[in-house]
Amino acid sequence: MIKKDGKVGYKYEKSQGLLPQGDHSIFGDFPTDYMPHTLKHKLAMSKKARSLPRIGSAPALGSPGSKMSMSSSMSSSDGFRKSAGFSWNPHLPPDSPPRAGALLRRPVASTQFRTFYDRGDLPISVLHGSVGGRIAWKVDVKTLDYAHYLPIFFDGLREKEDPYRFLAVTGAYDLMENGGSKLLPVVPQLVIPIKTALNTRDPELVCTMLKVLQKLVLSGDMIGEALVPYYRQILPICNLFKGHNLNLGDGIDYAQRKRLNLGQLIDETLGIFEMNGGEDAFINIKYMIPVYESCIKA
Repeated sequence: MIKKDGKVGYKYEKSQGLLPQGDHSIFGDFPTDYMPHTLKHKLAMSKKARSLPRIGSAPALGSPGSKMSMSSSMSSSDGFRKSAGFSWNPHLPPDSPPRAGALLRRPVASTQFRTFYDRGDLPISVLHGSVGGRIAWKVDVKTLDYAHYLPIFFDGLREKEDPYRFLAVTGAYDLMENGGSKLLPVVPQLVIPIKTALNTRDPELVCTMLKVLQKLVLSGDMIGEALVPYYRQILPICNLFKGHNLNLGDGIDYAQRKRLNLGQLIDETLGIFEMNGGEDAFINIKYMIPVYESCIKA
């Protein structure tokens, strides 16, 4: 399903296994014996789509479509030629090398935030009103256990569907604004959700996580320095996408206010890391991203 603006719909991404399917109903999944026929057919088609080989890839040895299964008299030299990158037919040119896929999107697994919210364990709800863009907290934010709730909200930053995405992002910002001294001890617990969200290689999720990281570093003292030992988990994806800038020529980027330019957002984040990470921040950033130049003037 392709939308008018060129973006792919969530239903198509779910069928390809890039996004979690979600529950069948508010009461959970249907039993296999009582599952509707249409839903059973959709699940079978999605599994079939995820199991299909990538276009241009060679069939695996021993698979039904491979030469090994069609002819048992295949010699070892043919297998050597195939493993070395040559075609099955020696009269054809060699096969092109496969893509490395370093920038391809990874499937997004179901988050703990979705599980806790569906179960009613989170003290939040959507605030329906004329204001918009807010959530209603059932308790005072400052009295929450940040070691328990903040990693859950950071894990929910991988969500792309509402209301999960809206609640996770807005709730994380509210917790960081009211955290104060409670944020610094929780930083080590946030590394795994941050790394998991960045490793999806989804530009939308990477932009969201970079904005949250900027807010986290600026929310308290010593937080930037506390993140320096974890640059090896955070910065590899920034090194991959650092050069992804929009090149519009003499055009105008009307979505500039949304801050979706991935390369520019990475430069802003690295600058904030360097200015708030202490004296060891630059050398550690330079080690992970060799093309990075200091933003602090001598």
